[in-house]
Amino acid sequence: MTASHRPLQHRHPASQTTASTSCIAAIDGGGTKTLLVVLGRDGTLGPVVRAAGSNPFDQSDWQSVLQSLLARIPVTTTALALGLAGYDETRTLGLQQEEIVTKAFPHPFSFTSDVEMACTGAFGGHAGVLLLSGTGSVAWATDGMGRQIKVGGWGGLFGDEGSAFWIGRRALSLLTMLLDGRNQEDLAFLTPFASAMGLPVGKEACGAALLEWYGTLQHPRACVAALARNVSDLAEQGLEPARRLMREAADHLGTHIDAARRHFPETPLPWSYAGGTFQSALLRNIITARHGAPVQPRLPPVGGGLLQAARMAGWEPDDSWIDQTSHTLRNAGLTS
Repeated sequence: MTASHRPLQHRHPASQTTASTSCIAAIDGGGTKTLLVVLGRDGTLGPVVRAAGSNPFDQSDWQSVLQSLLARIPVTTTALALGLAGYDETRTLGLQQEEIVTKAFPHPFSFTSDVEMACTGAFGGHAGVLLLSGTGSVAWATDGMGRQIKVGGWGGLFGDEGSAFWIGRRALSLLTMLLDGRNQEDLAFLTPFASAMGLPVGKEACGAALLEWYGTLQHPRACVAALARNVSDLAEQGLEPARRLMREAADHLGTHIDAARRHFPETPLPWSYAGGTFQSALLRNIITARHGAPVQPRLPPVGGGLLQAARMAGWEPDDSWIDQTSHTLRNAGLTS
C-alpha cells in the first residue's frame, strides 16, 4: 500500500551544544553489520565504529550492539539518525529500539528502517527506487513528494528473494543434491564450492562435515548469507551453476523494481542499489540490461542518516553539502 511516511523523531529541547563544537551522527544497522559514523560541522569525520549485526530478527544480542555504539557517540552530538533493520516491522520491537536510544541519547533523534535510510542517501531526497540486497532483500521507492512504498523485505522464512541469504541457501541446497545424487547435471559445482567452504571434497566426508558446520552455527542466517560471496566469486570465474544462481537472484531482485515502478506510474523512477550482494558485477549487469543503468548513489546508506541528522540539527544541507559529505565518506571507505 502506498503511504505517506515521516521518520519517527524525538526532541529534547533542553539539550544544547555550541555550533563551534557540534557534530551529528548516524547509525546504519543491518543483519550482518552495524555502522556508527559521526560528522563534524566542519565536514571532518569523528568516530567511525563498526559492530556486529543488530537486526532483532537475526541477532539475539542486538540490544547490546546498539547500546555499545550509542556509548561511543560524542557528547557534542546534537542530532542522531538511525536506520535499523527490523524497525517498524513489529510495534513491540520498534518500541524496544526506541527505548534504548531514548535512555542513551538526550538530543533530537529519528528512526527509519535501514532501507529507507539508504534510499534517502542514494537520491538525496528525490524520486527513485533503492534496491537493497544484503543479508535480506527489499526495495524502497519514493516519488520525491512524500509518497513512499516498500517492496519485499518479508524475511528469510518466506521472502528475501535474491538476497545473500537466499543465494547461500540455494547453494547449500544444490550442494546437498549433488552429495546424495539427486542432481547429476551440476557436478562441476561440488568441488569448488565445498573447497570454498573449507569442506572436504569427497562426498561422504563432505556430507558429514557439512552437517557438523551447520550444527555449530551461532548465527545461521548471517553465516549462510556469507556464502553468497563464494557463489559470486565462482560465477565471476565462469562456473555455470554459480552463474545460474546469480541470474536467478538478479531475476528476483528485478521484480522489486518492476513492482515499485507500478506504484508510481506517473513518476519516472531511476533505480540505485546498496548492500554487499551488489559487489557482483554479473548481478548488476543482468539487472542493468533489463531495467536500465542504475544511478550512482549520491550518498552511501549511512550518508542518508547523516543527511537526516543534518536537517534535524538545523544545518540546512544543500547539494554542495551532499557532494562534500559523499566525498568524505567514500574516501574513508564507507561505500556500503
